[in-house]
Amino acid sequence: MSHPKYTARIIAKTIDHSLLKPEMTREEVKAGCEIAKKYDVASVCCKPSDVKFCADLLKGTDVLVGTVVGFPHGTSTTEVKVFETKQAVADGATEIDMVINIGHLKSGMNAEVQADIKAVVDASAGHTVKVILENAYLTDEEKVTACKLSEAAGAHYVKTSTGYAPTGASIADIKLMKASVSPHIKIKSAGGVRTLDSLMEYLDAGISRSGATTTAVMIDEFIERFGRE
Repeated sequence: MSHPKYTARIIAKTIDHSLLKPEMTREEVKAGCEIAKKYDVASVCCKPSDVKFCADLLKGTDVLVGTVVGFPHGTSTTEVKVFETKQAVADGATEIDMVINIGHLKSGMNAEVQADIKAVVDASAGHTVKVILENAYLTDEEKVTACKLSEAAGAHYVKTSTGYAPTGASIADIKLMKASVSPHIKIKSAGGVRTLDSLMEYLDAGISRSGATTTAVMIDEFIERFGRE
């Protein structure tokens, strides 16, 4: 029986396959890229030092290469985030997941936070920029503010979390974020979306992408339950 809303391809193209664990070896990164290729996911999200390596492995596929900037705490200076972004693009990244300056946001330094995001957007040479809010540390009011600042700065996505804070994504946060941006701004979940049913629940709530490490398990389960189409 097919799924009424989703296909295996839709599920796969929701996933940014995460290769961000600090202890990952090059062999593990290579294996992750092979999974990404096999299942034709949206992207891999790798460490900055692995961008060239992943770009070479994924050349000729539809799998994009993404990386992180100011990760995981967002505390780098804007100049450093700009350098990281330019280097990532030069190395072959076409998606940038940047962490906001959380302390500045919580200090009410909205102009500085927006300028920090805009500088990364400008440095990305037109590529996709996803802004990680790290909701574990924010009030609902601060989450709304961060969403609005991200949109004003020209970002393409707002993202719940790094996956390395005390908590990750929640359905309530997805709904709040979706309500806080214009329809053309997309939402990415990260942190704790590990099962197919959870991923579909987040899709229903309004995400366009989700970070994942259990990619193969989720897609295999979808095909087993619903078929490919």
